[in-house]
Amino acid sequence: MSKLLILGTVAFDAIETPFGKTDKILGGAATYISLAASHFDVNAAIISVVGGDFPKEFLTKLEAKKIDTSGIEIIEEGKTFFWSGKYHNDLNVRDTLTTDLNVLADFKPKIPAHLTNPDFLMLGNLHPSVQMTAIKQIPKRPKLVALDTMNFWMDNTWDELMEVLKKVDVITINDEEARQLSGEYSLLKAADKIHKMGPRYVIIKKGEHGALLFENGNAFFAPALPLEEVFDPTGAGDTFAGGFIGHMASTHDLSFENMKRAIIAGSNLASFCVEKFGTERMMNLTKDDIQERLQEFKVLTQFDIELT
Repeated sequence: MSKLLILGTVAFDAIETPFGKTDKILGGAATYISLAASHFDVNAAIISVVGGDFPKEFLTKLEAKKIDTSGIEIIEEGKTFFWSGKYHNDLNVRDTLTTDLNVLADFKPKIPAHLTNPDFLMLGNLHPSVQMTAIKQIPKRPKLVALDTMNFWMDNTWDELMEVLKKVDVITINDEEARQLSGEYSLLKAADKIHKMGPRYVIIKKGEHGALLFENGNAFFAPALPLEEVFDPTGAGDTFAGGFIGHMASTHDLSFENMKRAIIAGSNLASFCVEKFGTERMMNLTKDDIQERLQEFKVLTQFDIELT
């Protein structure tokens, strides 16, 4: 069974959408990534930090999904990273109301010895210097290293980000971020420029409009499944990333064809994430749910046509 190491935030979120609002609930990139990956045959472990205010029952919930939480540092005198946001009627638009870094402000990842030889590494959206610190603690390069980042790091830590990109195989970003990173409006041209920065594979997430995969001239598009109801988009991108890396780690197949299947697996899981607030849907997801919706994806994307 492959070992998957996930670096990212474990946090509190407070969310408001047109359909309701929550108090502090379990959130964070590493949380969503690991919950998605837990649906595959992998040994997943998290590297993160929380404060003494983080409920042990949240860790127990992750452990019940067979997620190794021994790499989550607990700073008893500190407070856990907290984010709150409000979504508009167009759920692609949100306002960040609060960002309290708390213990995340001084986070220097320390990977326990038993976790320093992962087969697959997923670097969640964090400061590039934090991502690099984790990379340097892994003596043997994993089979596949994937990274998520955002425009904030492009604006403020360009040089550090460029150094990290040289160390990764896969980058997952949205279309706006791809354009900013590359300086190109065309996503084909953007992917080509990003390849030259280091990543062999470029995944461009387009939210409700699906995702694109590029690899040096090869391209693949996966649609998002049309849903009747979307309650909360928080964590969908991280769930997508977790489904992608979980599939790759469970199959040991690094071919472009298998990466296509991984994109579909990620899109499938992300479609569940948005159906409830926070991690609620991912916590209660069953294998039958996943298989049934994969069949819907298959029906959505398959067609026959005569070529003359």
